[in-house]
Amino acid sequence: MGRRRYDYLRDPEAIYRASFAAIEAACDFGVLPKSLRGVAARLVHACGMEDIVADLAYSPEVALAARKALEDGAPVLVDAGMVDVGIARPLLPAANPVICTLHDPQAADLARRLGTTRSAAAVELWPPHLDGAVVAIGNAPTALFHLLERLEDWAAHPAAILAFPVGFIGAAESKEALIEAAPAPYLALRGRRGGSALAAAAVNALGGARP
Repeated sequence: MGRRRYDYLRDPEAIYRASFAAIEAACDFGVLPKSLRGVAARLVHACGMEDIVADLAYSPEVALAARKALEDGAPVLVDAGMVDVGIARPLLPAANPVICTLHDPQAADLARRLGTTRSAAAVELWPPHLDGAVVAIGNAPTALFHLLERLEDWAAHPAAILAFPVGFIGAAESKEALIEAAPAPYLALRGRRGGSALAAAAVNALGGARP
């Protein structure tokens, strides 16, 4: 009895072209500014759900602000290691540092002192890197809430906030708080959906990934 063989695409470039052709056919990107259509396509590609396009909320200038910041060498501040490893360093235009403070030894002590999660406490370590940075949150609603609270006091502000916290507790609410406050140009996925893959995909797209 011979080995079973499946009929599927094996060529990486052919898979890439077919994927984005299917995404273009499935999605109405015309509802978005031109500057965000490529970013939205990468987000759909990252999760396989074309209906997220309707749930994207954004400042009209967010793509321009994030791209300029990256081109100028700004760091990318992330809330989770999965966002960190998902960012394709060769796509970043200026060898931009990607900074995740979640596992900094100070974060656990701060979390205990502040009575919050380690993800939120890790945001307390961002100010030296925050001014003009690109923030990408793909996991923790508490990190986004804490950032919004602290931006009311801090002089340093990011160039853009890419908000994709995921889950049933606080995810939707944290993104609505961002949309209402709008302390910086933002891109967010309304509702419970999100995740590290989406946050990383947004950074990669804004850094220069195809398409």
